[in-house]
Formats: sequence, structure tokens, C-alpha cells
Amino acid sequence: MRLFAAALPPAAAVAELARQVEALRTLPDAGRLRWAGPDGWHFTLAFYGEVPDDTLPELRERLARGARRHAPYGLRIAGGGRFADRVLWAGADGELAAMGKLAATAAAAGRRAGLTGPDADGRRGFTPHLTLARNRDPRVGLAPFAAALEPFDGSPWTAASLALVRSHPPAPGVAGARPHYETVAAWPLGHPGR
Repeated sequence: MRLFAAALPPAAAVAELARQVEALRTLPDAGRLRWAGPDGWHFTLAFYGEVPDDTLPELRERLARGARRHAPYGLRIAGGGRFADRVLWAGADGELAAMGKLAATAAAAGRRAGLTGPDADGRRGFTPHLTLARNRDPRVGLAPFAAALEPFDGSPWTAASLALVRSHPPAPGVAGARPHYETVAAWPLGHPGR
């Protein structure tokens, strides 16, 4: 299974961002981008890659323990940016240090479970973001899209859980196919009664 740990925004936050993204889709060259659907928007905390079935129970246990050690934190979707001209993303604002610590815990859970995915060494910089679109056309620049996202400031919400998510790749050879994401498990943040 191809898995990652994530913070999932609530439906109201997704709806706010979806309205902003609809406006982005009217910009020139928007039709050349591969847009991610709102049902797939998430903040990746740690990417594990392919996880063997026999490793899954230990990973789940380590993530559950890790979630208990972190309190819920305030967050909102805000601003945006791009990774070169390849990926357009929406950013985050709020208690980003708490989110970064949760991401480090999720990466450590993978390492301790014996996984060697891209986040296993713990050295990757953490940039909280929701991927909105991907670009494979070198003629299309993402700067106008990122600039249009910059003033976006969504409503605050509380991130209160850690999710383990399975990524199903898009169907090969199907135009417009997108990955599908399935929440495998989720754990509340903090100790009960906190």
C-alpha cells in the first residue's frame, strides 16, 4: 500500500478554498494544468511510499502513540505558492510549529517501523501545503496563479487528528484521471480528557 500521514482540513475549509480555486480556473492557461479535486486536498505530514502489509500494524501503533503526544492546534488555509512551475499550492497559517512537530513525529514513526520512504531520514524541510494543481507544460508559468492565491485567508479551524491515508494512483491512460485517497485510520490528538 502506498501510504502517507496527513492533516485533513474540515469540509468548511475545503469549501472556502474551492470557491477560490474556481476563480483560479478562469485564468489564462488554467486548462493546461492538472487540477487536484477538493476531495483529495490534504496536508502531507510524512510520506511513506509502499508499505508492506506486515509493517502496517506497527506503523499504526506508532502513529497512534505519536498522536497522543500532541495537542490539537489552530490552523487555517492561507495564501499560496508554487514549487518552481511544477506545483501550485495553498498554504497554511496558525500554529505551524505544532504542525511541524507532528510531521516530525509522523516521520519518526515510519523510521521506527522500518520504512525507508523519502521522509525516512527526517532531513526534508517541511512546507505545509495543499497541492491544487500540477503543471507539465514548460510554456505555462504558475506565478499568476500563486499571486492570485496570495490574499486568500480562510477561516480558522482546529486540527484535532492525525490520519493515515492510502494513495491510489490514477488509472493509466485515462485522460483527466486523478489519484484517489482513502483514509485508512485516524487518531485524535492529545490524551483523553486533555
